[in-house]
Amino acid sequence: MQRRQWIMSAAGGVMALVCGQAAVAQGKFPDRSITIVVPSAPGGTTDFTARLIAEPLSRALGQPVVVDNKPGASGNIGNQIVAKAKPDGYTLLLAYSGFQVGNPHLFKKTGWDPIKDFAPVSMLTRAPQMFATRANLPANNMRELIAFAKANPDKLNYASSGNGSIQHIAAELFKQMTGTSIAHVPYKGAGPAVQDLLGGQVDLFITTPASVVQHIKAGKLKGLAVTSTTRLSSLPQVPTTREVDLKDFTLDSWFALYAPAGTPNEVIQLLNTELAKILANPELRKKAEDAGTLVEHMAPAQLGEYTRKELAYWGRVISEAKITAD
Repeated sequence: MQRRQWIMSAAGGVMALVCGQAAVAQGKFPDRSITIVVPSAPGGTTDFTARLIAEPLSRALGQPVVVDNKPGASGNIGNQIVAKAKPDGYTLLLAYSGFQVGNPHLFKKTGWDPIKDFAPVSMLTRAPQMFATRANLPANNMRELIAFAKANPDKLNYASSGNGSIQHIAAELFKQMTGTSIAHVPYKGAGPAVQDLLGGQVDLFITTPASVVQHIKAGKLKGLAVTSTTRLSSLPQVPTTREVDLKDFTLDSWFALYAPAGTPNEVIQLLNTELAKILANPELRKKAEDAGTLVEHMAPAQLGEYTRKELAYWGRVISEAKITAD
């Protein structure tokens, strides 16, 4: 009897030790700061989304969450950094759909693979595109812009976040649909492009609302149309493309969080769980909506499947539009 009790006691002790070690192992993440790499310059929607979640995620995890902008090569530099980072959850990627599922079809070599090199964590925000122009452009609506562009071929120019970016693709599709000729001026992100749009160095920028909404409200830029099926609550005066005879021009961007491939599943799940709580916060949702974006949460597996579908879709769009990054 005593031997049986001793065995049971010893077994219980071993179980307690194992459970204790598991709890300690789970508690090790995070034990230092986490870096969210943004593959574009400050000021754009990718940067906005990273900063939208950084502070609440830091509070939830009890460790600093640092946003690190790594622009260049149309997002490939930032993506490469995360793809090659140690898969421990301390280096994450705030991915922009134009880079994540567009670049693999635009560049012969990106230095990363959207499926093999990244582990999906969660979808974060989604945004349509906004046709924004400099304030003194002699066109106050989309019909006037098209008429002016047709009457003045090659005299207008448009900005993008880089060759092959979704802004580049969107503008080229717009030119095809309207029969206009407008020159392309690539930048290293939405932030620098908006600054030159404000300064009058470029005429047009098709970008996510978060990059321009405050400038449009202040009268520093003009908002001519938004590429969604309904008007934005933050800019109710701006019509949709459907309302200005561009009904087939619907386009949105999405922004999601990824970790390097091989990151432990328990780390991925922890991040996803905390992000689900963060994205459900009414104040955060309103902040996102005021900037022209909508929050959206996805489970890791769901985001993984969505990434594959988007990769195939944008491959077709880019091929049909005959767009390259060169």
